[in-house]
Amino acid sequence: MADQARMHFTMAVVHEVQRFADIIPLGLPHMTSRDTEVQGFRIPKGTPLIFNLSSVLKDETVWKKPFRFHPEHFLDAQGHFVKHSAFMPFSAGRRSCLGEPLARMELFLFFTCLLQRFSLSVPAGQPRPSDHHNVFVFLVTPFPYQLCAVPR
Repeated sequence: MADQARMHFTMAVVHEVQRFADIIPLGLPHMTSRDTEVQGFRIPKGTPLIFNLSSVLKDETVWKKPFRFHPEHFLDAQGHFVKHSAFMPFSAGRRSCLGEPLARMELFLFFTCLLQRFSLSVPAGQPRPSDHHNVFVFLVTPFPYQLCAVPR
């Protein structure tokens, strides 16, 4: 984990995977604990709220290429990793995911160990995984595809 701070592009790729994959497009339901007002709209106590995280992760006014896999979303002009303020795949606010720090660490370790130990490729004659055709039920999942993992 000590190397993580020096692995700018790797961190950018891990974050872009989370942004682009957007596997849980709607956050967990919340409920207002009191009457409140947001941008002039009255929201009564007890109103269920569902956050549309996709609207933030794919916002065309925020991301240069919101519908393309583009790790540079998380790199500054010098190639250093920067966490974007609109990046919130674990939800937001006081009730965001408690496991987020653990999940971030595990994602980094899994991704780097996988790339360290295997060469990954699409088998000859097979189509590349699509970045346009996701299936939405409650989660966003890619269509099936084949990947070849060869030990290094």
